[in-house]
Amino acid sequence: MCDKDSEQDIQAYLSSSSRLNRRDFNKLLALGTLAAGFPQFASAADVVESNVFVATPDGTADCYFVRPASGKHPSVLMWPDIKGLRPAFKAMAKRLASAGYAVLVLNPFYRDVKGLALPAGVEFPSEEAWKILRGYRAKLTPDAVVRDARACFAYLDKQPEVSKKRGAAAMGYCMSGSFVMRAAAAMPERIKAIASFHGGGLATSEPDSPHLTIPQSTAAVLHAIAENDDKKDPQMKQLLREAYSRAKLPAEIEVYAGTLHGWCPPDSKAYNDVQAEKAWSRTFALFDKALNQHSK
Repeated sequence: MCDKDSEQDIQAYLSSSSRLNRRDFNKLLALGTLAAGFPQFASAADVVESNVFVATPDGTADCYFVRPASGKHPSVLMWPDIKGLRPAFKAMAKRLASAGYAVLVLNPFYRDVKGLALPAGVEFPSEEAWKILRGYRAKLTPDAVVRDARACFAYLDKQPEVSKKRGAAAMGYCMSGSFVMRAAAAMPERIKAIASFHGGGLATSEPDSPHLTIPQSTAAVLHAIAENDDKKDPQMKQLLREAYSRAKLPAEIEVYAGTLHGWCPPDSKAYNDVQAEKAWSRTFALFDKALNQHSK
């Protein structure tokens, strides 16, 4: 998962590589030239986007909601990584919406801050950034995560663009990889697919390990694991496979070769476009089968 060791791995990788490892996503976005650097995020479909507020038991969460301009669609809740809600995740949500989904991206740190997670002038990674983010993260207990999930899906189910008759999905990155598992276990009647990307701590020896919630879930699963995360915790994937097998749930659990923690968001220093595109293709396949085909 995201920690100082992961950042050191990324820095070592960037130092030893002569190829371009990080394109300036936010700069391209600001210049209006995103399609030139990231054509996969240039949505051709007609979508509607808005910044919205969702009432939760713990306060009011600021979120980004994007959906197709017409029709009713399956809903997807997307949790960002530890760096929070930002332009890269809005672009990712927009890409998903263009494929026919109503997508809500939650600011996971709304209890402490609205908008960007870090104040101006504080760069990630740094000691100051870690101190701030760890303080935010400490409030995201399993119970808090489930409360947020219920509130977000309650919001989504009230939207005219959402089909409540069709299954819903959840996506998580880094710290939020475990969040989707807890949400699926808490809402088995609603959440029919979950996908996590470079998620950490998904299966541990702790009594509250996320993988212990699997028997309560009915969701089909994709866990896309970073190669360097797997080297640090090679048992996680096996524990996950055994748990899903016992629960008789379809689960695609794969270590993505050559990837570093954080390789999916396009603004990450570890972004791996080839493997990120593979993860997108597997996500689309999972959602199509779990949310679309079963309802036809």
